[in-house]
Amino acid sequence: MSRLQTTHKRLAIVAVVLAVVLTTVATAAPAGTVLVVEDIETGERYLTEPVESGTTVGLEYTHSVEKNRVYDGYRVDGETLVNTRMEFESYGWGLPSRVNVTTVNGTFVYDPPEPIAEFDTLSVSPGRIADHRLTVGTEQYDLVELTDANDVRIYVETQSVLDMIT
Repeated sequence: MSRLQTTHKRLAIVAVVLAVVLTTVATAAPAGTVLVVEDIETGERYLTEPVESGTTVGLEYTHSVEKNRVYDGYRVDGETLVNTRMEFESYGWGLPSRVNVTTVNGTFVYDPPEPIAEFDTLSVSPGRIADHRLTVGTEQYDLVELTDANDVRIYVETQSVLDMIT
């Protein structure tokens, strides 16, 4: 085997080893955290939005019985959504009635010193009448339009570099 063939063979081996190492690193290395909105039945992703711990996430809708605005506020904590606030304009089914609230411009605000609850996943049925809206940080999304009113799950996940590329 000539010296040139040996050099080419070594370069090919180095290239293959380098490709394997880079693929392994890209697959394993965490790149960032994202909020995911995906179809419950099909798994189709409607939204993948970068977030970090402390990012505010809000669900706003019209209550089905009371016909008033409801806002549920969450804080991203790792891969968990921590429910930290509720705002509602009247008491009704599913709304807190035995907690201390304050009134701000006619809206009841439940802003407890401790988180209300923690969730790995939120299941939401976006409704055309309820007009569900999702806020992630400063961005607002029409959840009904985004999902065509399909049932969704909302969760936070850490993605690898390879996930972010693909």
